[in-house]
Amino acid sequence: MENRDKILIIDDEEVVLDSCAQILKGTPYQLATARDGTSGLALLQEFHPDLVFVDLKMPGISGFEVLEKIGEIDPTIVIVVITGFATVSSAVEAMKKGAYDFLPKPFTPDEFRLIARRGIERRKLMLEAIALRKERDLLREQFASIVSHELKAPLSAIQQNIFALEFELDKALTPEQKEKFGRIKTRIDDLLKMINSWLRVIAVDINRLKESFAPLSIADPIAIAIEHLATLAARKNIEVVSEISPDLPPIAGDKVSLTEVFVNIIGNALKYSPDGTKVHVRARQDGENITVSVADAGIGIAPEDLPHIFDGFYRGKSGQSAATGHGIGLAVARQIVEAHNGSIAVESELGKGTTFSVNLPIHKP
Repeated sequence: MENRDKILIIDDEEVVLDSCAQILKGTPYQLATARDGTSGLALLQEFHPDLVFVDLKMPGISGFEVLEKIGEIDPTIVIVVITGFATVSSAVEAMKKGAYDFLPKPFTPDEFRLIARRGIERRKLMLEAIALRKERDLLREQFASIVSHELKAPLSAIQQNIFALEFELDKALTPEQKEKFGRIKTRIDDLLKMINSWLRVIAVDINRLKESFAPLSIADPIAIAIEHLATLAARKNIEVVSEISPDLPPIAGDKVSLTEVFVNIIGNALKYSPDGTKVHVRARQDGENITVSVADAGIGIAPEDLPHIFDGFYRGKSGQSAATGHGIGLAVARQIVEAHNGSIAVESELGKGTTFSVNLPIHKP
């Protein structure tokens, strides 16, 4: 009995309650009914339904208020509005307040059974999605622990012992043996860098990141990123041209993580651009957003690579000979930008350059 899907109907018309009970008779659903919003909300706490049908127009607490209360109690409960006042405006308003679907009176038994079945399926999908997210987060934590303790720690110990052994045997080693030591150190260093890359991809804690959001001028993380990359730009004789519109409104964000975003994007532009060229960094207001674009005149990205450019550990064929890396910078950048309720996009043409665009919403106090 406890495993049956539960449906709660809140309606002030007894004929509707009786009709719904008759329609659902013989179905696998467990049914409960209430004549007004107050008793319906009280029953909700005790009955724990999967699906709730709510009449919009009732004495006492209105159906809209019930919608809001149910959302506060348990946002996974699926809500369907039933009403004799079936107007487009009321339907839209109900959807805004969390209703899943809308069923006008009078309705046929088939219509009611269909929407009940769809509502229950919707609830199951929502619960499965939540369970999968929890499982994913658990696997991510376990994977991070395994990578850190079972792989990184032993490799670090091996690396440290090799350093010590090479120092102790320095005078006795032949040039060929020193060369072998060098290759071993390089290989271990590459493995450790790859492990650190894995950990970085799974270490972005979105919820913790959002807790640090504050009003921020977009010019600040851009300036820090350009300063951080000054040595690379100088080595390649590339001028980074910064064009930031004056008096831009602030965004709500985390300066450290957004700096990482622009270090990744501007850094890629420098890596994949020919020596002696320019990289243009522009920031402007675009409606309710601040748009930051980073444009280079580099090697470009092949069309077949563009759909995968933000995937973790993906490196396009066009860039493999131009720079080294593990292909996680843009994946992390996308995670951070999306955590700021923004978006990141790319346009590119082989041999003509690439432009990345980051859109971030303006801060609204």
